[in-house]
Amino acid sequence: MEAWVHRNGEIFYQSYSTGKPDEDVKVIGKTEKRGTIIRFYPDETIFKITTTFDYNTIKNRLRQQAYLTKGITLYLIDERSGERYKYYFEGGIKSYVNFLNKNEDAIGEVFYVEKEAKDIMVEISLQYNKDYSDNIISFVNNIHTPGGGTHLTGFRTALTRTINKYARDKGLLKEKDQNLTNDDVIEGITAVISVKVVDPQFEGQTKDKLGTPEARGAVDSVFSEKFSEFLEEDPNTAKKIVEKVFLAAKARLAARAARDTVIRKGALEGMTLPGKLADCSSKDPSISEIYIVEGDSAGGSAKKGRDREFQAILPLRGKILNTEQARIDKIFSNQEIKNLIIAMGTSIGETFDISKLRYHRIVIMTDADVDGAHIRTLLLTFFFRYLKELIIGGYLYIAQPPLYRLTKGKKSWYVYSDEEKQKVIDEEGIKGDDVQRYKGLGEMNPDELWSTTMDPEVRKMYRVSIGDAQKADEIFKILMGGDVAPRRRFIQSKAKDVKNLDV
Repeated sequence: MEAWVHRNGEIFYQSYSTGKPDEDVKVIGKTEKRGTIIRFYPDETIFKITTTFDYNTIKNRLRQQAYLTKGITLYLIDERSGERYKYYFEGGIKSYVNFLNKNEDAIGEVFYVEKEAKDIMVEISLQYNKDYSDNIISFVNNIHTPGGGTHLTGFRTALTRTINKYARDKGLLKEKDQNLTNDDVIEGITAVISVKVVDPQFEGQTKDKLGTPEARGAVDSVFSEKFSEFLEEDPNTAKKIVEKVFLAAKARLAARAARDTVIRKGALEGMTLPGKLADCSSKDPSISEIYIVEGDSAGGSAKKGRDREFQAILPLRGKILNTEQARIDKIFSNQEIKNLIIAMGTSIGETFDISKLRYHRIVIMTDADVDGAHIRTLLLTFFFRYLKELIIGGYLYIAQPPLYRLTKGKKSWYVYSDEEKQKVIDEEGIKGDDVQRYKGLGEMNPDELWSTTMDPEVRKMYRVSIGDAQKADEIFKILMGGDVAPRRRFIQSKAKDVKNLDV
């Protein structure tokens, strides 16, 4: 790494290797500028997997920083391809909310406040839309806090209290009516919360959750005061917001009745589904795993081929509900979703309890064709929207069944990619008639399914993670939402990258 610092009319220089200075800082020239230039190259002895920069990751990160620092200009130049980007957002996080809501049917104007309280600078922007999911992103000193923390708690508390007070003051909530809950008031909200804290305290294993107590009160006081004024000064937007959260409350009550039915059913049946869930013998969640399998045929092979001690099988019948376009009350009325909820044991929504998770490895296992990919996407949508904590906790996986079986005499090879297939064909001299393409899990007998896809000693699986929550949220809305135009643009832009087209 090399560093050039322009300061006090001079240019200071120092270079480093493996984290240590190669030499003392030295003056190498005169300057009228101020600023720092850093040039570095990844060390292959440290970064053993790859030293190639992911352009999209850097692009998204710089864009995010430009939103968070109002008025700053950031340039990104990729000398490998010649791509250049300039980021400048006069509106700061208000522009960020507009960007996040660009594919949404927005409700009213964008709210914004920036004010200091208790030596903490608080900046919040939000806007509602007609979607059913929320998108709340929080930052501390421009660092993303996916675990939330005291600043997010302060925002949620103030939002719920302020909307309840407004609704009661205007006679929209009667004395006999229950208060709206936080789940009601965050449905369809897009919000960015950014705080600047001196010496912040972080919690959690990955230190992604703010623990500074003062942040809660600072955010609460700043937001509640300004948002109350916003609702009073813009009655048209306020009316639309209240109507939106009232519909959410109505759906919540309907969902609670449906959920109670699901919970009673699960309790009466010992959390099993006769004819559906083939549970494992072990009651220890840490060693137990469940395979969510497409169809009864594949489910039958999986049930026969599994290790009954620790592997459970849940077959799904047909395509499950697209939860991106459904309210929670409709979700609880869908049989396949109910089966999933009961099998997981955690419930969803306001009664979610991760300590009741029955399996610490949840494996989606679908066919290697278009229908299988669609079902996998529907399942990922459900987990992302309603059981995101299971993804964050590292409990969700995707099985990788083989794509081909190659045979020569009495010997067989199971391969998982076209490249691997071609390599075996070239090395072993296998003919075309001896190549079998698997499209359905049901094409494999139980022993094959076990030895290729379910045996912990040899199987291949992807753990599902959320690297960029904002990007993931955007992709799910584009692919699974109700607006066709963004989906068409996405498909057209990605069509050239498709390698395995099943038509």
